[in-house]
Amino acid sequence: MKDVWVRFWPAMLSFAVLFTILRVGVTLFVPAMIVLTLFALREYVEMVRARDIDVRMGSQMFFAVALMLASVLPLEGARWWNPIPPWPGGSWREVVLGVYVVYLLIVEIVQPGERPLERIVYSVFGMLYLPWLLGYFILLRQMPNEAQGFGYLLLPLMASFATDTGGFFFGRFFGRRKLAPEVSPGKTVEGAFGGFVLSFIFTFAVGYYLEQEGLIRGLTVLDALLFSLLVSSAAQLGDLAESLIKRSLGTKDSGRFLPGHGGLLDRLDSLLFSVPITYFFLTLVILR
Repeated sequence: MKDVWVRFWPAMLSFAVLFTILRVGVTLFVPAMIVLTLFALREYVEMVRARDIDVRMGSQMFFAVALMLASVLPLEGARWWNPIPPWPGGSWREVVLGVYVVYLLIVEIVQPGERPLERIVYSVFGMLYLPWLLGYFILLRQMPNEAQGFGYLLLPLMASFATDTGGFFFGRFFGRRKLAPEVSPGKTVEGAFGGFVLSFIFTFAVGYYLEQEGLIRGLTVLDALLFSLLVSSAAQLGDLAESLIKRSLGTKDSGRFLPGHGGLLDRLDSLLFSVPITYFFLTLVILR
């Protein structure tokens, strides 16, 4: 129980800060996401450098900021930033990512170092894994408008939190069968099922409240069930993916961001997959 309390209070404080930033709107949320992305990217680069792969941190930070800004849509009320409209056939996110890949190739040709291909691969993966996926937080915060975007982004945050909580307690008390023993020995099938069940309960309850407040469109029971299944699966897959990365890089925690929680990546891992899945679900099912 002592370990639970050590994990609980920092998590609650972080959620309160995040909720406030979410509620204020895009003008505060975008700068906060940029700062969060840079901290997370720094953790990733330090883990990679510990394996003697010298990723160019400066250029990665620069293009990460550009990629996050490219995720902002032209919005009324977002006075501090008025991005140019998307170009026909795509968005500026793809442009930034493409320019970054070309930049890496040019730099390695002009200033070749040891293991250039590994440096390029780890750099591009870091850009896809963090700024690219975190950019969906900004995209989702604006769907279909800034007012309802708050509700739609709150849903995967609550569902992922419920998945982690349900997985922790169900796994601790009922866990018998290992889910992915080679990647994360602590994860169990029973914990995964418990995470899904609690995720569905939270999604239905929070979704009903947000609908009554006019912050989202109505979710049917079938929508809530499908959404919970997708988000809970994505959250657990994101957790396992980060475990795989840490295992490959030979580290236990990505850093020391919160007491009892490890690094920032250890807290973002489930959301890195669940928020993009929510964006796709809303685009293809709810808001089409």
